[in-house]
Amino acid sequence: MSLKTDKRAKEILRLLLSHGKASVDELTAVLGTSPASVRRDLIRLEQRGLVNRTHGGAMLAGNGGAVYEPFRFDASFQVREDRFAGEKQRIARAAAAMIQENETIGFAAGTTTTLVARQLLHRKNIHIITNAVNIGMELSSTARLQTTLTGGSLRWAGAFSLVGPAAIEALAVVVMDRLFLSATGVDAEHGATIIQPDEAAVFRAMARQAREVVVVADSSKMGLVSPAVVCPATEIDLLITDDGISEQAANAFELSGVKVLIV
Repeated sequence: MSLKTDKRAKEILRLLLSHGKASVDELTAVLGTSPASVRRDLIRLEQRGLVNRTHGGAMLAGNGGAVYEPFRFDASFQVREDRFAGEKQRIARAAAAMIQENETIGFAAGTTTTLVARQLLHRKNIHIITNAVNIGMELSSTARLQTTLTGGSLRWAGAFSLVGPAAIEALAVVVMDRLFLSATGVDAEHGATIIQPDEAAVFRAMARQAREVVVVADSSKMGLVSPAVVCPATEIDLLITDDGISEQAANAFELSGVKVLIV
């Protein structure tokens, strides 16, 4: 996304936060751009779960609640979300297609898991358990899903990740059909790793309580190893990644017993 497009998208969100909804004509007049450009911006924002397009315009997703504003404009999260955005969207769609009604699904905090969760906004009868505040807020906009936050502490900006003993204790009394796990590094030898040890401890607790562990990570994470181990490769049931993964890396995961889905 270009800087000009990003600036225009943020201005659209600010206008919708103020007014709840707006027409394409109104947005065109305020932004001083073409209707075609506004429509393209609205399509991108809808794909990110931020707006709902209506006939002739758009409204803020989640009924326009201003409580959501801090999540909309967190720069560090948006920067991470926009890296390999197309690849992450393909991964998210493939992951969401696995989820069935009446399942209990875990989402560990992360940008790719957030995209998977957004795919469920129009689904129903699914119980979601997550340590991600932003995922909980996004899914709270629909009554068709049951969403449970683990509790815990928020210890660093931009992560929206609940960590600490309260989060781990909350997970001890649940069982998930499958867990969707993001990682900053995924390696056939060292498994799924992230940067923060406190967060890794919560992710490990989630993995222990899941019947199936699914790692969702774009190909730029393949072969990388971060300091905190979440789970070894032998505990990963499925890796969903994009077609940028090398044949050598994919084969290494298969040899470690990890099924690889390339999208």
